[in-house]
Formats: sequence, structure tokens, C-alpha cells
Amino acid sequence: MNSKPARVALYTGSFDPITNGHLDVLRCAAPMFDTILVAIGTHPGKSPLFSVAEKTALIEATTAEMAAGTGCLIEVVTFDGLAVDAAREHGAIVLLRGLRDGTDLDYEMQMAGMNGAMAREVQTIFMPASPDVRHITATLVRQIALMGGDVSSFVQPRVAEALAGKARERRS
Repeated sequence: MNSKPARVALYTGSFDPITNGHLDVLRCAAPMFDTILVAIGTHPGKSPLFSVAEKTALIEATTAEMAAGTGCLIEVVTFDGLAVDAAREHGAIVLLRGLRDGTDLDYEMQMAGMNGAMAREVQTIFMPASPDVRHITATLVRQIALMGGDVSSFVQPRVAEALAGKARERRS
């Protein structure tokens, strides 16, 4: 009996925190893949707001219902090197990338070209952001939250609560 190979995508980012924009990309991509690996990039030179364990918990909490509804397995992994190496390591055939605007497209096209030169067997697929989430960036969400602003329209409730907790910690 021939079994068809699993369609695995790797979706890389810092996810600090996961936003409604990230979830939009996952929602659009989930019906296309058997598994999407949300790959948290870890870089020693960066100091994220959330730990890897906190990010993992938030990603798992905010994607559980989507995974159940689409039949796509959504798992969290970490990587600290090249995305194409992480894709190979996990058997991913696709690097999944979200696009908000033309600036993203220019950057992501260059990245896709470099990744393609290093790993021809791994394709890059771009998912355009829905109009209602195009303006969302994790950087701005963090800044707004840490300054006491309301981020509830940019992230899921559990993420908003976690951000409020980080803001309280910083003020203490």
C-alpha cells in the first residue's frame, strides 16, 4: 500500500508574542498541510519579552482549536540556525511566510532566493495577510502593551493577559 508523504511546513519567527496576524497565516495555511511546525527562532543576542516556554504555551493555547478544526497538526519547535536547516531536520518541504505589504514582499523574496539556493528541495510559500490584520506587528504589540495600551484587538485574550502580566512586572 502506497502512503502519500506528509505535507509539512515550517513557519518561522520570534512569535514574541504570537499575534492575530500570525494566526491569520496559520488559518489560511492549515488546510494545505498535514503538519505546520511553528518554529521559534532563538538567538543568544536577542532578549525577548517571553521565554521559549512561555511562547510555546501561548502558541499551543491559541492554535489548539484551529488544529482540531482543520485536521492539521500544529506543533511548536525551536531552532537557532538557518531556517532551511531546521526545515531539513524536521522534514518540512515548505517554508511558510506571511506578507503584510510590499516591503515584506521585497525582503521575503530575497530571503526565498537565498534559501532556495541553499536548499532547492525546500520551497517558500507566501501567505498574504488579511486586510484586518495587515497592520499588526509583534514589535508594536509589545510596545503598546508595555506602555499600558489595550492590545485586545491584536492578540488573543490569553496573549493579552500574558502581555499585561509582563507590563506589570516591568512597572514593579
